[in-house]
Parts: sequence; structure tokens; C-alpha cells
Amino acid sequence: MNKAQTGTMTGAQMVVQALKDQGVEVVFGYPGGAVLPIYDAIFQQNDIKHILVRHEQGAVHMAEGYARSTGKPGVVVVTSGPGATNAVTGLTDALLDSIPLVVLSGQVPTFMIGTDGFQEADTVGITRPCTKMNWLVKDTAKLSEVIHLGFHVATHGRPGPVLIDIPKDVQFATAEYTPKPKAKVSHYQPQLKGDLAQITRMVELIETAERPVFYTGGGVINSGPGASQLLRELVDATGFPITSTLMGLGAYPASGKAWLGMLGMHGLYEANLAMHGCDLMINIGARFDDRITGRIKDFSPESTKVHVDIDPSSINKVIRVDVPIIGDVGHVLEDALRLWKARGRKVNKAGLAKWWAQIAEWRAVNCLDYKGSTKLIKPQYALQRLEALTKGMDRYITTEVGQHQMWAAQFLGFEAPNRWMTSGGLGTMGYGLPASIGVQVAHPEALVINVAGDASWLMNMQEMGTAVQFRAPVKQFILNNERLGMVRQWQQLLHGERYSQSWSESLPDFVKLADAFGCKGIQCSDPADLDDAIMEMIRYDGPFIFDCLVEKHENCFPMIPSGKPHNEMLLGDAETEGAIGAKGAVLV
Repeated sequence: MNKAQTGTMTGAQMVVQALKDQGVEVVFGYPGGAVLPIYDAIFQQNDIKHILVRHEQGAVHMAEGYARSTGKPGVVVVTSGPGATNAVTGLTDALLDSIPLVVLSGQVPTFMIGTDGFQEADTVGITRPCTKMNWLVKDTAKLSEVIHLGFHVATHGRPGPVLIDIPKDVQFATAEYTPKPKAKVSHYQPQLKGDLAQITRMVELIETAERPVFYTGGGVINSGPGASQLLRELVDATGFPITSTLMGLGAYPASGKAWLGMLGMHGLYEANLAMHGCDLMINIGARFDDRITGRIKDFSPESTKVHVDIDPSSINKVIRVDVPIIGDVGHVLEDALRLWKARGRKVNKAGLAKWWAQIAEWRAVNCLDYKGSTKLIKPQYALQRLEALTKGMDRYITTEVGQHQMWAAQFLGFEAPNRWMTSGGLGTMGYGLPASIGVQVAHPEALVINVAGDASWLMNMQEMGTAVQFRAPVKQFILNNERLGMVRQWQQLLHGERYSQSWSESLPDFVKLADAFGCKGIQCSDPADLDDAIMEMIRYDGPFIFDCLVEKHENCFPMIPSGKPHNEMLLGDAETEGAIGAKGAVLV
């Protein structure tokens, strides 16, 4: 990195210098009139790489993929008006999933603000609900310090997106640059260390619990690799079972003996029943999202609940807990391990043995079982083969949103954090393709695969142009059922099989589309050909579109219908005793 510079410079030069001071190597963006001074400053340097996207929503999702896979903040530059409003979906996505982003938006000159000028929008007003913090900078002398503060806020405490709106005249004007070490950011200092008395109470509960479970989320991953390592040590030392939200996959290895699989609406039978029947739930870095809790009054009714989270507003927001611990996951786990070891590493061995015996019975249900086919590719089979053929590789997975996303979470195993990028809280269709490009830019030599559905993939398919231009060899693995799969499933199970607008009669030929973009594409419909086709995709050294034709009406099970408790799951073709809850499913 260049030595920090000081002195007088233009606002646009300050932007570039501040990014350099912050260690930024890549920005994703799209130029326009209100950011041309910044783009001119970018042109006149070689330290920061710029990735030209095809749509501003794509830029933010790329930055999310970059951030989620590296732990570094993603950076975006967009112009005023539609440039900024196009970024709103990505900002909201990042806010809900706690992804650190810094978005720099252009704005009309300060003297034009409020006149409804060309490409003017109240960007700060529009983005206030979907950012962690935002600023409109009207004074060039304050610009560099605000940018440094923006990076600090985005990456400290619960990570999230920030936006800095910069009028065009502020970019042209000159002032004294404030380097990073001199920037005043001390007024935003989230609490990192947890209350020792509460941590001691948690350890006491660990020592006596008969039916414990660790419930972990994306906060473990956001805390850094050290937190994941501490979590693994605590889980393996105590022998407690562990489950995770969609965003927390990889914090504990899928091959670990204590792993129950993902929990929630499409979580595993054993994970959900363990949550329902536990006597001690230790929530580490998750926010009790409705996809996890189901019906609030019936959520884990007999458990003592511990909640570890760096965000005070997440504590007691949805579920009232008995032991609230505000602090960084890594710091809290470190203190908890130290205390537990010092007190003699005690657990309730007899209770744990009975608990694991019960979990073994639930596992025996084999809730991910499905009816195979020699004629059609079942989506579950496609992902099983993808897992088998890529396991052990330097692999990163992104997804779009829908059935394929849930199947990917069920059938793909993650041994390390930061390898799984998906849209959890907002459920943003169109996320996966641009996110995969962001991941590939960060990890040029890795295998990056976007597991997609045909409908979701089309929402940002223009970003294949970005992949081709910047030689990002992302693999687009499209499970093509010619349906809005999750919408169709809900219509079948919950809306009397009235399939209102849940299919498309005019899908493109994805192989021809790949050719049009200048990359490689193949189609596969025969299970016998699937392995060879997947290997062709993996071995190809450029962007690749795999059109995998799958069974059109397969449902994703297990499934907890919205508003139901964890012990009312729909199991598909699994042979489980119980009352029929919906067509083609068993209610247990």
C-alpha cells in the first residue's frame, strides 16, 4: 500500500486516497454524470481495480460476495438518481444479512439540491432505512474523515452497509486531506467484551444441561475465523449438538460429529426437533429470524435460552431470553471456554447420552430422502453429484433464492466459514450471479459455483457480460424446472393447487445465451450424463452456464409451514408415521 498522503487535493482525489488508506483493492461500480470526477481520479491511478458492472444492483451484490468471502468491506461507486436507487435492494440485502459495504454515490451539486434537478433523488432519505448509517457530505474539508468513519461503522459492531452521498461540486472543490490515522472515529465503539457474570451463568448451564443445543448464525462468521475456531473447540469439548441458520453454514464443519444440519423452515428433521425439545438453547450470533422460530409462542417451549450477540437491539427483540450476553462472539466464546475449563470441564454426561440417543432416532428418519429416477434429473440428485465431484476443492458456493437455495443448503457441505454466500434475510432473487463474480474477483484461482434457478437467474443475467469482460470463470449451475419453484410449491401445498403466474412459457435457450455472451454453455437432462457434464463445467477455464433440466414439480422438504412450530414439519416421501398434512407430504 502507498504511504498515507496528506495535503490539499480535490474531493474526487480524496475519495481515491481514502480508499487506498483503507486498503481497498477492488471497487464495483457504474459511471454517470454525478461521479465523473471520481471516475477521472480512478483513471489516473493503478492501485485500485475497478469492475464495471451492467446494473447497480449487480454492483452491490458483487461487493457483498467479495465481502462475505473475504471478511473485508465491499466498496461500490454509483451515480446519482437511478444509480443510487438501483442500489437500494443490495443495501437492504446487506443490512439484513450483516454484510459490511461502503457505497459512494454521486449527487447533484449542493446548490441544486432540492430543485428536482436532472438525476436528483433524496438518496440519504431513501437509503436511511436500509443502511447502518449514511451521510450527505456538503463540505469537501469533511469528506475524507467521513469516508474513514464510514469504513469504521461498516466493519465494527454488527457489520452492515453505509452510504456516503457526495455532491458533484464537492468532488471538484479542494481541501486538506485527513489521513486514516487522524480521522475521528472514536465515538462509535461497540461493546466487544461480554458481561462476565452472564458468561459465568451460561457456563453453569452448560455444566448441568441434559438436552442442550448450540444454535449458531452468521454472527460467528462475521466475528472472524478465530470465532469459528473457538466455536469448534467448545462444541467438540462439550460434546453438545450444534445446528445453524442459513447464514451460519460453515462456522462448524458439516463433517463434524456434532453437526445436526441446518434448522428452520427447510431445516433438517433432527435439527428442528432438537431445537423444539432442548432444555438449554445457546444462541450464538443469530437473531431469531422468523424462518427459524416458526410460531413464537411454541418456539423451544421448555428451554432456558442464552443469546450472545454484538447487536444490543437483537437481544429480546423477537424471543425473550434468560441469559442475554452483549458482545463480540469471539470474545465471549474465549471467556466462556476459559471459565468452563477452569471450573473442571463439567457436563451432564448421563443426560447427554440420552439426548444423543434421541437425536439418533430422529436422524434415522432420513428426512432428506427422496424418490430417485433414472429418466429425470432430480434437483436433489444434481446437488448430491455436485457435492461429490467438488468436495475437497478450493470451492465457493453462491446461490440465487428459492427451492434450489434450500436444496443447496441441505445437500452441500461446508467445512469452513466464508465459503457460502446466499441471500438470507431479504431473499433477493438475482443475488447469486453477481455475488459469484465478486467472490471470483476476490479468489481468482478458486472454483466459484452459483447454484441457481431459471427464474431467479434471469433477474441479473446481464452480469454475465461482466464475468466475460473481466475473465471471471464463474460457473452458473442452473436447476431449470421452468417454474418459480418455491412459489409453485406453496401454491400446491397451501393454496389449493392454484398455480397463479408461477411458470414461464418463454425461457431463453441458456446454451445460446452463453454463446451470445461469449462464454460456454451446455444442457443436460439425463442423469446418466450428469457427472461428465459437471466435470466439463469444472474443467472449463472461463465463465460457464450449465442448464440442468430437472424434474419440474419436485417439492423441497422438510418444510415447516409458515406460522407452525418446529414439531409440525411436512416430510416429503420419507416413510414416517403421522397424519397426512398436505398432498404428497406427511405431517409429524
